[in-house]
Amino acid sequence: MSGVYISYPFCRQKCSFCNFASDVASDPVKTRYGAALLEEIRAHEWQWSPETVYFGGGTPSLMPPELVAEIMRALPAKCLREATIECAPGTLNRSLLESWTVAGINRVSLGVQSFVAEELKTSGRRHSAEDVEREVDLLRASGIENINLDLIAGLPEQTAASWERSLDWIEHIRPPHVSVYLFEVDEESRLGREFLLGGSRYGAARMPSEDLAAQFYERAVERLEAVSYTRYEISNFARAGHESLHNLKYWKLEPYVGFGLDAHSYDGCERWQNPDSLIEYLSRAPQIRSRTDRGEEHFFVGLRMMSGIEPTQEEWTRFARPIERWTRAGLLERTGSRLRLTADAVLVSNEILAEFVA
Repeated sequence: MSGVYISYPFCRQKCSFCNFASDVASDPVKTRYGAALLEEIRAHEWQWSPETVYFGGGTPSLMPPELVAEIMRALPAKCLREATIECAPGTLNRSLLESWTVAGINRVSLGVQSFVAEELKTSGRRHSAEDVEREVDLLRASGIENINLDLIAGLPEQTAASWERSLDWIEHIRPPHVSVYLFEVDEESRLGREFLLGGSRYGAARMPSEDLAAQFYERAVERLEAVSYTRYEISNFARAGHESLHNLKYWKLEPYVGFGLDAHSYDGCERWQNPDSLIEYLSRAPQIRSRTDRGEEHFFVGLRMMSGIEPTQEEWTRFARPIERWTRAGLLERTGSRLRLTADAVLVSNEILAEFVA
């Protein structure tokens, strides 16, 4: 399955914890970007027809609806199975959703992060829990049933009690897909810099410990599985048949092409990346290309899926030592020809996966 990623790197405001290649920009800059994005897509030499499209950011829900429609028309998508757009809660309305459905959008991912007012305010988010519920109802009324809600475990101000409140809202709204990410301090974000300096702005002095954040994550797994969500990847949970088709291709090493600022692409042998500087992207600076080691990537990326991977015979031999080490430790398990992380391995997965990369 092949796919397309579209980068829209603009937001209404920058969240305190964010270090993505995104920012606030003027309307003329966004207009120039939209034109450059369309030009890049139309100039691409297509080797296949994409089956999935994913608009990421930034806040793609702030894109002019006519730009979304133009992009969709510019793609040679004859058999499109899934078209996702990321949204910040508080940016949706009936007219916008109607334009999206006409354009072919059939899946929406809402960057909720939290349902708790104190946590949202500290992080720089503007929405409320009620906003999310209202917009999910609006999506469903518009015919978009395939909805994802993001949560982050370990945000500043978060407590065990407040985390339960966010999980209560998930059970109340019952989206078909939920993503739960463990918060990581990024030293390039405003919050990260403040935390490393020992300051208190952006809630830096009121962050739960790593151990507590891990407990929040495990509690989410417990509660989500109790109401029929299956964890199919370390951070992703879905009801049957609602797994993200686009994101699955990343973990299965299937080809995709990215357009826009800092967008990445992969063709099975080589990876390339657009510039992460807006000035460089608009001036058509060259892409950065690199060859890949498919064996390393098969383990490093594929083992994120809870179903695991089926190594080749050459890979069983090549990676025999780390496989044996982590199997003896009870963190990897082999069933027939498949290898997967055990339940105890998920929270230390980065350490395990790193051993399969030279």
